[in-house]
This record gives sequence, structure tokens and C-alpha cells, in this order.
Amino acid sequence: MEKDLEDKYNWLALKMIPNLGNVIYKRLIEQFGYPEKVFEADLNDLMMVEGISKNTAYKIKNKAWEGNPQKELVLIKKNNCRLITIADKSYPADLREIYDPPPLLYIKGNELPSDKTMVAAIGSRRPSHYGLKIAEEICRNLAKNNVVIVSGMAIGIDSASHWGSLRGGGPTIAVLGSGIDVMYPESNKKLFNLIAENGSVITEFPIGTAPEPRNFPIRNRIISGLSRGVVVIEASKKSGTMITASLALEQGREVFAVPGSIESFKSAGTHFLIKQGAKLIENAEDILEELGFISEGSGAVGLNTKRNVPLMSDNERKIYNYLGHYPVHIDQIVRSIKIEPGRISGLLMKLELKGVIKQLPGKMFILS
Repeated sequence: MEKDLEDKYNWLALKMIPNLGNVIYKRLIEQFGYPEKVFEADLNDLMMVEGISKNTAYKIKNKAWEGNPQKELVLIKKNNCRLITIADKSYPADLREIYDPPPLLYIKGNELPSDKTMVAAIGSRRPSHYGLKIAEEICRNLAKNNVVIVSGMAIGIDSASHWGSLRGGGPTIAVLGSGIDVMYPESNKKLFNLIAENGSVITEFPIGTAPEPRNFPIRNRIISGLSRGVVVIEASKKSGTMITASLALEQGREVFAVPGSIESFKSAGTHFLIKQGAKLIENAEDILEELGFISEGSGAVGLNTKRNVPLMSDNERKIYNYLGHYPVHIDQIVRSIKIEPGRISGLLMKLELKGVIKQLPGKMFILS
């Protein structure tokens, strides 16, 4: 077996020792250097490692791992991905420093960038139109300013964040809660392939691991661990997004939150974070300024917070100024704007044709 494959074999074998968690794995590597040295160590030396049980030490000494490292190596090659270890130079430095870093990462696509700032963008899997729009817009502008977006490729805010980054011309990193060969959700196949082509798809879970619910909180610490800051865009108070925000704070990362409507439960989590001291942000410029990319008021490359709007009549302008990023029913527009009700529909149609507003199902209207 080639030296590199033999090394990877030993890394996988040690990971397959039952009840050996990431923290103990990290301590073993710090103590002995490499997995092959761990397997060669005396039982008494293994027992000296903080937190290791006698039973686990015996299993290491007897090489009693569960699984087949050789088969895993074959599957890695078959699925056109690769494995990096916590000892590799390409392993992200920020992730290495968290309390329980994954000793192994499966990667599909490009190497993880070591010379760029990463920012995580997370939020609801059932966002509002407002949340999707803001996520895409913020991440697009961050990408234009050389920031790499990290997210979990879930439906909703995660997907909008990845799409925004790709549309901004930047790479993006998707962290999976499953094996790298397991497409989840299946509807994101096109997005998965684009990320692998223009960025990186990563996971710590072995080939074939199903996207079980318990995997996602485990996955979330990698999302925050890779990033200098975490942007929360719509989240209920009790959600996986809030778990990730808590992990980010524990890891010493910046937490940013986008405010929303006080009437929307989907913004309850972000408002709670703001009350707890998270940085309230309205656009990418707020994040770039906080991270030191730009000085106050200096602006950033490719960032345009002003919107060019077409010429409008006085009545069209009234409707345009009334609408925002939350859907409004046509009856509410009629009640709120002093224009003859019979003219509202025609004015809304003209604004749609000008591309400044959008009609949603149920006769709801919103700014484009």
C-alpha cells in the first residue's frame, strides 16, 4: 500500500474505534502525532491520555475497530472525492482550533481556501420571500468582495445563500449532514454540482451516511467553526439555526442578525439574538465593515446599496413607496393608499411590467 493510502487507512481505522469521540481523537493525535503511533503505543501510555476509558484503550491496542478502512478508501475513490486529516496543511486552521474538530473531512470539489475570509449564512428552511431575497442579496455582495460563503445546502435560506454567492462570482462551501455521496435534499442536485465545480462540498460523515436528524447539530459546529462570522437570516426561537448561533458564540465567532417583521415568528430568533448582543445588519456592507474590510462610509467593491428605479407617475410612486419586502394583499393596498380602488389593479400591473414589484400567489404584492 502506498504511504499516503496507508496513512489514510490508519486515520480511518482510528476513527472506527467504538466510542472514540472527536475530543479524545484530537488528544491522542496531540500526544502521539499520528494514528499509526497511537496503535503502536503501550496500554499504559494510552491510559495516560485524559478522558480515555480502559475499554477504549484496549480496543485501540487490539485494533478492534468496527468497519472496513480499506473499503472506505475504495468508496472515496469511486465517489470522486478525497480525504484530508487534521494534520494536513490543507485542513482549515480556524476549524482545527475548535473544541471538537472533525479529525477527517471528505471533500468534493476544490481545496478549502486558506487565504480568504469565510462567513456563514444560515436560517429557516421555510423562509419568507423577504428572507430569500435578503439572503441572496447579502451573499452575492459578500462574494463580490472576496468573502467565501459557508452554509448547509438545506432548502430555504441555505440554498439562497449558496446561490447568491455563486451569482456574485465567488466560491461557496456546503457542509453536509450526510455522506458526501448522499444527495440531500434531492431537489438541490443542480446546486450541489455547481458548488462542487465552483467551490467545495464537505462532510465529516462516512460514505453512505443517511441524513438523519441527529447529524445536523453535529454538522453545524463545522459551519460556524470554518467562519469568522455567522449571519442569521430568519429563524424561529427554537431551531437548528439558533443552535448554530450558540456554537458560533462558544467558538468566539461574530454573530450577525438580520431584523424582520415583529409580526413574523420566523424573525423571533433573529430579534432574540439582537437583544442578546448580536450585531444588527441590513446589508453586506455592515458585515464587511465589522470584519474590517472597509472603513465606515468608504464603500466596498461591487457594493451598491442604492437602487435605480424607472420613471413613475405620482400614483405609481405612492404604491411603490408603500410596498416593502414583506408581501401585502391587494385589499390592504386599497385600504391604505388614497387612490380610487378601480385604478389600483392597473397601477400594480404597470409596476410589474417595469420590474419593480412582483405579484405572489393570493394577490399578494412585494418589491422585486
